[in-house]
Amino acid sequence: MNKSSDAHRMEKIVSLCKRRGFIFQSSEIYGGLNGCWDYGPLGVELKRNLKNYWWRIMVHGRDDVVGLDGSILMNRAVWKASGHEDTFTDPMVDCRSCKARLRADQLVEKKGIKQCPNCGGKDLTAPRAFNLMFKTYVGATEDESSITYLRPETAQAIFVQFKNVLEVSRKKLPFGIAQIGKAFRNEINPRNFTFRSREFEQMELEYFCRTEEGMQWLDYWKEERLKFYENIGIARDNLHALTVPDEERAFYSKGTYDIEYDFPFGRQELEGVAYRTDYDLSQHQKASGKSLEYFDEETKQRFIPHVVEPSAGVDRTVLALICEAYSEDEAPDEKGKMETRIVLRFHPRIAPIKCAVFPLLKNKEPLVAKAKEIVAFLRPHMYVFYDETGAIGRRYRRQDEIGTPFSVTVDFETLGEKDPALRDTVTLRDRDSMKQERVPVKDLSSILVSRIS
Repeated sequence: MNKSSDAHRMEKIVSLCKRRGFIFQSSEIYGGLNGCWDYGPLGVELKRNLKNYWWRIMVHGRDDVVGLDGSILMNRAVWKASGHEDTFTDPMVDCRSCKARLRADQLVEKKGIKQCPNCGGKDLTAPRAFNLMFKTYVGATEDESSITYLRPETAQAIFVQFKNVLEVSRKKLPFGIAQIGKAFRNEINPRNFTFRSREFEQMELEYFCRTEEGMQWLDYWKEERLKFYENIGIARDNLHALTVPDEERAFYSKGTYDIEYDFPFGRQELEGVAYRTDYDLSQHQKASGKSLEYFDEETKQRFIPHVVEPSAGVDRTVLALICEAYSEDEAPDEKGKMETRIVLRFHPRIAPIKCAVFPLLKNKEPLVAKAKEIVAFLRPHMYVFYDETGAIGRRYRRQDEIGTPFSVTVDFETLGEKDPALRDTVTLRDRDSMKQERVPVKDLSSILVSRIS
């Protein structure tokens, strides 16, 4: 694909997200707030399905991981000890020609001269440090003693609660602490729809281990995370595990992989898997004066564990899922004429709505009553959508466009009017193949549950 077709594809995806209620601009009626987004009725379901599946795989499906939900606001001393207050910065440059504010790494270079990517201007300010943390105040006075920050990552809560979690969970090394939560970064230039935002959500695991095991757990978690993305419907061909070179890694990291995805706007990072050594626990032990050591019952040794961190962006992954799922094909309308069909081919386990139920006609009470009965029958097992308006083909198209994998139609055969043998059966339609099959109502729940999982 060339860049113009990629840009056109991205425009279609952004348009669909608003039109169908996946993602809206925050504060839109007031002109919006750059870098902040609201998830509509379908977007919030997609996001929740992703987070629930991550939690199931990373916590409930394992014996060696427990959960935590840390607060967004923490003692300022946490951010001093972690190094964020002094070093969590991006170099910022202003273009004097078009007044654009840019990260220094966004400048383009032509014939050895740095230029503004927006206007091509060469009149640029010198780079200066810009702290990405949002500063706020706790309490009644706004002075130096009441400063803290909105957390720029969820990891530090895990490190400072390490000893408490260790004591109550009675885990032995290696083990992990997982967390899903909001983080905030005052990005100089948010861009690419929801990809780079100022308010975002992370799914992070801190996996604690012995020093000599760090590198093998780094490789283990890289493979586990690649498998996860495949299991939610992202093709392996579109995923790339980049080994981050020494000069680009954080100084405390012994090894980092970036798991990248081929977005329409280019290959970008979805998740980092980093071997952070014992840096964070050591820093907090030193600054707080409290022991964060692990006591090994077998060897009677005390030591600070090393940690491997798979850290994924919820919003980036949701965007990747939508980009991966978006497709267009040809399908016949009611009169048999071929038309373009927009389909979101979500994996059923991640799709916002699992099944749509339609009565063939809305003015036939027995059809409507039966359809609503089926909705009530399925609802305890999955998220179901009921729709009775418009031609049946139009209703199918609406569900295809929002990624609903299965549709059930209640027709006159269901009532036994045409063939008594077909009484209490319905038409089950598959989104991707558009094939239809006749299934008994009593088997509908088990058939759908098995196909969704």
